[in-house]
Amino acid sequence: MKAFVLTDLEGAAGVVSFEEQTYASGKYHDEAKALATGEVNAAVDALVEFGIKDILVVDGHGPGGLIYEQLHPAARLLHGRPLPQGAIKGQLERGYDIALIIGQHAMAGVPDGNLSHTQSSRLIEAYSLNQRPIGELAQFALLAGTFGVPLIFLSGDEAACREAEEFVPGITTVSVKEGLSLHSAISVSPKVARERIAAGVARALARHRDKPVDPLRWPGPYVLDKVFRNAADAEADAKEPRAVERVEARTLRFRSGDIAEIIYS
Repeated sequence: MKAFVLTDLEGAAGVVSFEEQTYASGKYHDEAKALATGEVNAAVDALVEFGIKDILVVDGHGPGGLIYEQLHPAARLLHGRPLPQGAIKGQLERGYDIALIIGQHAMAGVPDGNLSHTQSSRLIEAYSLNQRPIGELAQFALLAGTFGVPLIFLSGDEAACREAEEFVPGITTVSVKEGLSLHSAISVSPKVARERIAAGVARALARHRDKPVDPLRWPGPYVLDKVFRNAADAEADAKEPRAVERVEARTLRFRSGDIAEIIYS
């Protein structure tokens, strides 16, 4: 089996601040990355224990959210910015049996979502696909589903877990913190978070073996709306060389019959 592990930083236990922990300039950025790396390694431990030898970990946090030197020896790491256009799609095309997300946050605007956002926490107000609000986990699950790869496990805060269960029937989730507001949460200890993740991944693998999770697929055609916080950023993004309609001062609209073409617009 081949496992594709997408990671983010905001959903890790102990990480509660954009400014101090998740931005590259934050004074606790390195410490936050160490917390996230420990959670990823716990997931890899469970994958290896199950017998999976081909494990690709993708650092999905913009300025980098993992510490390479601390990475589990059984994993390979896709990292660095900027990634080439279509890099994640290109990896999925190589054929993976399962996908997991470690350290996920809820979509923008969720009241109890600690560090909730979609793509840029500074610029974006919301995304919707065919009039349904989506966040980063749905974006990835739908892209992976295009290539027949099911998302079987997710860890993060309680709001992210709830969101995953709404989008992906049969997924196994593990909460490592309870969001109280955008910048506050009740986190379990790093040790407990890692134990929960390892046990959750093992549970997800066993469940998927006995009753496979289906890849997430929605029927097309697709209309993706991207809403910015201010009109100037929408105007600047609309000038990129791609097919886009500016339907409102802060809203760009993308249309396609291929979800992989627009899901990360």
